Amino acid sequence: MANPSSTAPASREPQALSSSDGATTAKPGERSTPYASNVMRFLESVGISNPIPDNYSSEDFYSDFLCNHLKTDAVRRGHIICFTTVKPTILNSMGGLHGGVIAAISERVAIATARTVVGEDKELFLGELAMSYLSSATINEELIVDGSVVRRGRNTTVVAVEFKMRKTGKLVYSSRATFYNSPIAKL
Repeated sequence: MANPSSTAPASREPQALSSSDGATTAKPGERSTPYASNVMRFLESVGISNPIPDNYSSEDFYSDFLCNHLKTDAVRRGHIICFTTVKPTILNSMGGLHGGVIAAISERVAIATARTVVGEDKELFLGELAMSYLSSATINEELIVDGSVVRRGRNTTVVAVEFKMRKTGKLVYSSRATFYNSPIAKL
């Protein structure tokens, strides 16, 4: 076993990366990690260097984008059911539903579900969003997104959101959101 004081300390500075053409971004005298070219190739393959199209930076694009993928089925006090279909625009590089999209849909459904029990006279602040990615949904899969209030208190509301395959009922993703409720300030 090596003596901890005799080993050289690991560098805390970020390592330089090299691109797929072999060019390096390291400064003279610095060394690149052995995996840097593989990481750069992966990032380039998923479009990290592509420019963002103009229509993606329009006002409230994010809301419009999510709403195009989410269809409401039922709304009751403390419970909302929606449907979504996995389309190519929301896939990750492995062909499954992108984790960020799952979290964004989960947040939207959780907010809407909490609003069914928390009055408009109170503001909702998302304190925590915990995600569980249990399986993967692939292209053209239809998912049931089921939001339900787990706990409602004077100052907090907890909402669970489950994503299930419409055909089989298999649970693929789940989340739990904790909201803090506070009265809107009147100035």
